[in-house]
Amino acid sequence: MLNVKQLPDVAAHHVASHALTLQWVGMEDIALPIRLDCGDNPQRPISARANLYVSLDSPDAKGIHMSRLYLQMNNHLAQSPLNRDSLAQLLSFMMESQQGISQGARIQLHFDLLLQRNSLKSNEQGYQSYPFTISAELLNDHLSIQLEMTIPYSSTCPCSASLSRQLYSEAIDREFDGTTINKESLLQWLQSEAGSIATPHSQRSYAYLKLTMDDHSFPQLPALIDRFEAALGTPVQTAVKRSDEQEFARLNAENLMFCEDAARRIKRSLETMDEITDYWFKVEHQESLHAHNAVVIDQKYTTGN
Repeated sequence: MLNVKQLPDVAAHHVASHALTLQWVGMEDIALPIRLDCGDNPQRPISARANLYVSLDSPDAKGIHMSRLYLQMNNHLAQSPLNRDSLAQLLSFMMESQQGISQGARIQLHFDLLLQRNSLKSNEQGYQSYPFTISAELLNDHLSIQLEMTIPYSSTCPCSASLSRQLYSEAIDREFDGTTINKESLLQWLQSEAGSIATPHSQRSYAYLKLTMDDHSFPQLPALIDRFEAALGTPVQTAVKRSDEQEFARLNAENLMFCEDAARRIKRSLETMDEITDYWFKVEHQESLHAHNAVVIDQKYTTGN
């Protein structure tokens, strides 16, 4: 009968050459599926990338047990719906797997949330992708969770719209003599190529948000996106027909926004959300008039940031 030899474990049996603690040690960019509650399907799988860390609080330990972190992630996160309880359980098991050398654990999950979106008028459907990062940390028995998300939208410059309206007014004054205008003649002129006098400049814009959740909350991410898109009023579209494009133009005219206007809409929405204890956000309008961007950065608390 063959003797089974015990495999060496350098991390467990060798002493560190320099007795020092390390804040975070782990692995990054690990592929895994996560199961996210999206309302329509509580077990919806999503492809994600994970970063896993634990603290190395034993100064004499050679290193952490990385394979144990990986297995804990597979056993708990890949098999259970992603929520506050599953994250807390995973972080606790990550620390326990290190057999006393770690007192803290951290995980970051990066993924794109793919949502089906309806067109504005034509009943067509398409898919929009929203980048997310979920960060969770368990330290001194305190769990903290932060969400990072990116929301694209359209913005039309109020100044450009005003200048365009002035050019239209001047063109009508030149085109039609006298103090009265025949309604039919005016409508025909507006719908002709001659009536294309000026258009306001618009741009694809982005809202980048970092949200810290309170001790008991973990939001449905699609509902969170819907909330901010409704606040902005001009979400980007997927499948469109001419009726949708016309409605999109109407929405942009109804929601003329400098970057300051968009930022205030987002901030107003954030300030009404009791489940968010802290936030940071950046609004970025990628100008079509300029080769640079117009931005706003704001946050709830400034201490330590």
